[in-house]
Amino acid sequence: MLLVLGILTGYYLDTGIIGPITLTLLSLTVLGYLFFSKKVTNALTFGRVTAITTLFIGVMIIGIAQPKNYADHYSNQHTSEIGEWKLKVTEVLKSSTFSNRFIADVVALNTKKVSGKIILSQAIDSTQKSLEVDDELVVLTHKTEITPPLNPHQFNYKDYLEKQGIYDQLKLNNQNTLVLENSKKTLFGATATLRNNIRTSLQKAGFGENEFGIIQALFLGQRNDITDATYTAYKNAGAVHILAVSGLHIGILLLFLQFLLRPMEMLPKGKTLKLITIVILLWGFALLAGLSASVVRAVTMFSFVAYALYLNRPSNTFNILALSMFFILLVIDPMLLFHVGFQMSYAAVFAIVWIFPLLQKFWYPKNWLMNKVWQLLSVSIAAQIGVLPISLFYFHQFPGLFFISNLLIIPFLGFILGLGIIVIALVVIDFAPEELISVYNYIIGLMNGIIDWVAQQEAFIFRNIPFDPVLVILTYAFLIALIWVLNSFTFRRLSIALFCVIGIQFWSIYKLYQTKNIEELLVAHQTKNTIIMHRSGPHLTVFTQDSITSKNVVEDYAVGEHITTHSFKPLSNAYSIDGRKLTISDSLGIIPKTTDSLDYMVLTQSPKINLERLLDSLNPKVLVADGSNYRSYIQRWETTCQQKNIPFHYTGTKGAFKLKLE
Repeated sequence: MLLVLGILTGYYLDTGIIGPITLTLLSLTVLGYLFFSKKVTNALTFGRVTAITTLFIGVMIIGIAQPKNYADHYSNQHTSEIGEWKLKVTEVLKSSTFSNRFIADVVALNTKKVSGKIILSQAIDSTQKSLEVDDELVVLTHKTEITPPLNPHQFNYKDYLEKQGIYDQLKLNNQNTLVLENSKKTLFGATATLRNNIRTSLQKAGFGENEFGIIQALFLGQRNDITDATYTAYKNAGAVHILAVSGLHIGILLLFLQFLLRPMEMLPKGKTLKLITIVILLWGFALLAGLSASVVRAVTMFSFVAYALYLNRPSNTFNILALSMFFILLVIDPMLLFHVGFQMSYAAVFAIVWIFPLLQKFWYPKNWLMNKVWQLLSVSIAAQIGVLPISLFYFHQFPGLFFISNLLIIPFLGFILGLGIIVIALVVIDFAPEELISVYNYIIGLMNGIIDWVAQQEAFIFRNIPFDPVLVILTYAFLIALIWVLNSFTFRRLSIALFCVIGIQFWSIYKLYQTKNIEELLVAHQTKNTIIMHRSGPHLTVFTQDSITSKNVVEDYAVGEHITTHSFKPLSNAYSIDGRKLTISDSLGIIPKTTDSLDYMVLTQSPKINLERLLDSLNPKVLVADGSNYRSYIQRWETTCQQKNIPFHYTGTKGAFKLKLE
């Protein structure tokens, strides 16, 4: 816990490297002196120094893990507007509608050796070959910053990439990019090639589109080919964890390898050889799956579990989990702490270990079948309780029928994974019977059908639930206190649980009070659409001509601001809100005649107007242009406003225009 606290402290305070390293070395020196001193050491003092040392180690490793803290990082180099970038592709990301996207290592900048990761954006062009892992290229261009969210409470892709050590992007085209020949191959490139070969073989085998995407996710850790509809169905059914190679899959794989390699125990030192083989195969699978946060966590943990099985002695599961988490953050990458998958994986596993025994004590059916069903249901309930606060914070929804999808799928997942390994192996060597492929395609299709049926029960999917970081902390505090009470009832533990409930109620009342006392006007950013929102306490009035395309922007804002009701109305040309006058000029260029002073003017749909004459006649205090306008118009309007000394706000660069009202 102290290591995690240290990582959080180092990241948000941005402490750098030198200071944390110095403090860590000093604390380690003091700790070593206390440990090796012949004098009787005060246990309390030794414990405090150990705690401080662990905290400093957390601060130190997060500083070391952040690329920008190194002098040779490309961002710390003084470069001209356009530079010569030498890059090596390390990962292929999911393509968007208009571009292919990649992560690359920066090898050199203007012939100087540098370090760092960067996003590459390549416009989709039939004449241009898509890049692959290990490709080396030279690009003549300038870097651009990752765009932050332009509307309140939207997903912050910029922050997401920064927590992976990525700060900028390069845009590639045929004119500025040269792909080098005979690039040096790496282990990651070899495994990416192997994944592509397996993918090609599976495509030729004749699996259905949805089935093919699910098979890739289950065995290759690739979710790029899963359709949006299929992914949404799994999310709404509470079964999206099935699509991520995680502890569930690795645990089944470990049991499969334990059974398959049991004959090795008859060899001299066979148990040791078996352990080494299992660990190598597990990490080989992790490498094949792309070393995502979830698979790294799972393989690390189950490597420790495999060692515990090798020792053949009772093991403390909490110690195994804590040791695996400590190892991942200390040795592999402390930035994994900020990954949603990492957080949810550990929350789910800790909850299963802690809550599952309590549920089994609560009811233990004597009937064998009922007992197995209850065990499976208990695991599912425990996992959902563990991830519930995190899930509500990130996704703001709760699938009420999660237990049905898990109850119908999880018991057969071992069979699905085992048969899938056999099918893929036979497909790769071109020896798979068509009947076997058809059967497996039907099984995956049946699983998709069950998930889709559960997801269609809309009444049991609770969406748009406001949940902030404070509620996450208070809810976890309550859950921990409640489990303590159920484990061993004491008045003190009950008091702590009730105090947490009071804290949750107090915070909810405070947010409700805060919401009721806020009024503001917001001009949101959306391409080809105009969205003006007037918030009055817990109600939101949305003025737009296209309520369908504005749905996501409105819902994100409403959930983030704890708004309970909202309504849509068509746009008008003039508004008077809280005594402030606002005029909208659309493609028709119609401006309401007024002799009064104008506070705000919004330009939408690229109106053909003489802005200079308009500003002279209306003299607005602020001119706002939204995302529905042509960029060429924006540049011209901004120049005119600068000449007239009138503030100009373009939502495409400055984000949504927000005006606080009394």
